[in-house]
Amino acid sequence: MAQLILMPGKERAAFKHRHPWLFAGSVGRLEGRARPGDTVEVLADNLRPLGRAAYSPQSQIRARFWTFDPDESIDDAFFKRRIAQAVARRQALPELKGQQGLRLIHAESDGLPGIVADQYGDTVVVQLTSAGADKWRKAIVNGLVLATGCARIYERSDSEVRALEGLEPTVGWLHGEPSDEGLAIDENGVKLAVDVVGGHKTGFYLDQRDNRAWLRSVAADKDILNCFCYTGGFSLQALAGGARSVLSIDSSGPALAQARANLALNPQLPAERAEWLEADVFAALREFRRDGRTFDLIVLDPPKFAPSAAHADRAARAYKDINILGFKLLRPGGLLMTYSCSGGIGLELFQKIVAGAAHDAGREARIVRRLSGTADHPVALNFPEGEYLKGLLVQVD
Repeated sequence: MAQLILMPGKERAAFKHRHPWLFAGSVGRLEGRARPGDTVEVLADNLRPLGRAAYSPQSQIRARFWTFDPDESIDDAFFKRRIAQAVARRQALPELKGQQGLRLIHAESDGLPGIVADQYGDTVVVQLTSAGADKWRKAIVNGLVLATGCARIYERSDSEVRALEGLEPTVGWLHGEPSDEGLAIDENGVKLAVDVVGGHKTGFYLDQRDNRAWLRSVAADKDILNCFCYTGGFSLQALAGGARSVLSIDSSGPALAQARANLALNPQLPAERAEWLEADVFAALREFRRDGRTFDLIVLDPPKFAPSAAHADRAARAYKDINILGFKLLRPGGLLMTYSCSGGIGLELFQKIVAGAAHDAGREARIVRRLSGTADHPVALNFPEGEYLKGLLVQVD
């Protein structure tokens, strides 16, 4: 096994804080030969063993730790064990009991860097974003089948971050055959179709499940605006909660078509209270402002504005702009559910952006609660990076 030896003084971050990434600037030299994705032994500059990691020579993240135990073997049994632990972690949570859509593996947070696996009924969708994960594809698939008994596994390794690892996009069925019936899940009494082949991410945004349920609990008799609505998850839960009206906006015609189809899957919901608008959200909100339209509750769940910290300034301006527009459209006492999934925007910065937006909109506002992702999307204490959901519920006077 090749050895990756750190520069002097870099052992603290790699070992004491147990951060799972080793950046290129921390690496002194590689002794031996290692191909992309190969497991290497990580050593301090004094040659003290620190653990074992997946090597990625084309990435600035030169290695991702599989384990901080220098004696733990990285083999098929390792992935079988880690995947089983991740699945058992979810099974132990009572709030996830009976959920048909949930995240099984959340990459570094489950000790499996570069691996995401989401389950929709009897179908699992896996996304491999690192050279190490790509190397162990077969072992990962076998581990998922053993841990879940799923009928099929589809790969959606088409994220742009694969290019940073020198990897090409890879999609397709890895286990089982596609079902002749469309794939759908029941989320807290609402039926939702999931497109694992062409949908965003792995087909659906599972991390908003609890927040969609909360919206349902307060939706009664409210006029609700759902921005960046995608396939209507928030919209349908609002209707299920008795909203007086729900206006949903997205710039994607296909996403709105799926949202309408999802509504049709739920004949118990009052379809006459739903309105769908294909438009640029920024432009639409400005038009609503000119027309004097207002709402009791607004959901702002935009796509990622900052893929990395380098884009934070530009993204901050976009988040502030959209939140200013949201605040201006709220009725007195209205609620704003506002989110960021950008890795380059931390919670503290996001809170400052939203506070600045309220000030610039001329609204007195207060944070009622923080809105985080679901319990099946754990966040590792030693790994603050990542596109983890950050949200705020804000009320205006």
